[in-house]
Amino acid sequence: MKSSTGRKPLPILRVVGLCGGIVVCLLWFAPLVWSLVASTRPPLESFSRGRVWFGSHLSLDNFARALAIAPFPLYFRNTVYLVTAILSVQLVTSSLAAFAFAFYRFPGKKVLFIIILAQMMIPTVALLVPNFQTIRILGLYDTLWAMAIPFWGSAFGTFLLRQAFLGIPRDYGDAALVDGCGWYLTLRHIYLPMATSSLVAFSISSINWHWNSLIWPLIVTQSDRTRPLTAGLARFTQLGEIGAQWGLVSAATLIVAMPLFLVFLIFQRKFLEGFMNSGLK
Repeated sequence: MKSSTGRKPLPILRVVGLCGGIVVCLLWFAPLVWSLVASTRPPLESFSRGRVWFGSHLSLDNFARALAIAPFPLYFRNTVYLVTAILSVQLVTSSLAAFAFAFYRFPGKKVLFIIILAQMMIPTVALLVPNFQTIRILGLYDTLWAMAIPFWGSAFGTFLLRQAFLGIPRDYGDAALVDGCGWYLTLRHIYLPMATSSLVAFSISSINWHWNSLIWPLIVTQSDRTRPLTAGLARFTQLGEIGAQWGLVSAATLIVAMPLFLVFLIFQRKFLEGFMNSGLK
């Protein structure tokens, strides 16, 4: 059955799915909109007065006050150093482990891979005490290394890249071996370039996880010299009566969240392609 315009009507399930997706997007986007509205209202203007949305006029005073009260540029630098130190090592360890599990045979391979996957099911909080004891023994308390070292290996990254490597035709690797390439050159020039989408997807996931990490940085940091953005934001809300000043808290929250949001918008296509190509649904 066709409409008067000659187009087939959308199936009911597709319409319901589309409406459900729009509702979910609005619910997800609502806190961001609220933070934007609250942060751009004049600091001394009550939410119960003036215009419903941005108040009597737009104001960036909350952002200026937040940057003056807490050293957010220092927190930002620490966070960039932290996620870079973690991701750079994770890409190496996960790529090597994924390549080995994908193409090599060795005793205990299946058992070891199951153990690695089981690690994904262990809550992070269950490892806080042993990780803290290790950091204390190494004398790394209140350093960026203390936040980075426990995460240099990634079970999720190993699994994701292994699936990506298995999805690449084996003929490419065999051709490289015939041409005299060893395992390292084969991995570097064949499999890694062809798994770019999965590498980007894992990179964004890793950056997102460690950018938003709060409990572990709070445990192993004590000074502004090493605090990342999340720990700095938690400290910021505890200063005086700032926790009750919603405009100021919203501005600080946007300062923390917006860089990560922009990164996702830029690389969202690669992010989705990486999971689709790896066989994850």
